[in-house]
Amino acid sequence: MTNVHAVVSRLGPVESAILAELTAGAPPFAVHRRAALSSTLRYLEGGSGSPVVLLHGRGNAATTWFPLLPELARRHHVVAVDLPGFGHASSPPFGGGGFEEGLRFFADPVEELLLELDLGDAALVGHSLGALVAAEIALRKRARPRKLVLIGAMGVGPVMTAWSRAYFRAPPERLVRVLGPALFRRIHPPRPTPLGERLAALHSEFYAVPDGRVAPVAAFNALFPAVGAVPHRLPRLGEIDAETLVLWGERDDVFPAPIGIAAAAAIPRATLRMVPLGHAPHLEDSALVLPELTAFLSAGAASSP
Repeated sequence: MTNVHAVVSRLGPVESAILAELTAGAPPFAVHRRAALSSTLRYLEGGSGSPVVLLHGRGNAATTWFPLLPELARRHHVVAVDLPGFGHASSPPFGGGGFEEGLRFFADPVEELLLELDLGDAALVGHSLGALVAAEIALRKRARPRKLVLIGAMGVGPVMTAWSRAYFRAPPERLVRVLGPALFRRIHPPRPTPLGERLAALHSEFYAVPDGRVAPVAAFNALFPAVGAVPHRLPRLGEIDAETLVLWGERDDVFPAPIGIAAAAAIPRATLRMVPLGHAPHLEDSALVLPELTAFLSAGAASSP
């Protein structure tokens, strides 16, 4: 039997408060855990209507979507998933390899979870690493997502900034433990808003885990080299048949805006939306992005029974 890493973090006070709000909200969210291949994935579930699955970026968790969850759940059956090894999901050790092996580490359990939960046709919304996972699932065609939203997607073009490579290779989990939250904030300053402060505190809580999330960090690092061209799926994006929204920040300092423009041009049924924000526009200004997202997801969606 494959050795499985146990969940490596406990609920911190910031995430606990967010979950308390979500579980008491209208509509309320429930917290579930389910085995999928050699991982056990945690996911948050709430709302009714056409299904929408949310996949977060590197080092984060399902709760990172909290600014968008209540509004999305008023229109949709929302499932936000912890990627393998991150948040409160377990994972096997990463066995080594390059881009394909790293991608399978994250995509295989998520794909299996969607099929087991009968969410194979759910709209997939992914940010950064989560967007790469969503695109990969759409390309495999075991699941057939009705819609796809790629936000600052990883792995759809050959460029990743030198700054971001150095930051992720550090990695942030080590930086938080070595520098402490205060100095880490100077390297990665939050947006000067109440929501920005809360997201920064949540991210610091995720990063400050004792074991540094060895397995998913190694799998993530396998997705890109320290220097040189980044492996990518651009030549295959034309195979995606789902209606797609490519949402990109004009000031993205991880995957520059031309990557998003090229990706949208390669996907047959894609709409490109550029916004004057950075790598995580849905969190930097959720009030700006949420109407775009809900309009795209709701257009043509079937009503719940």
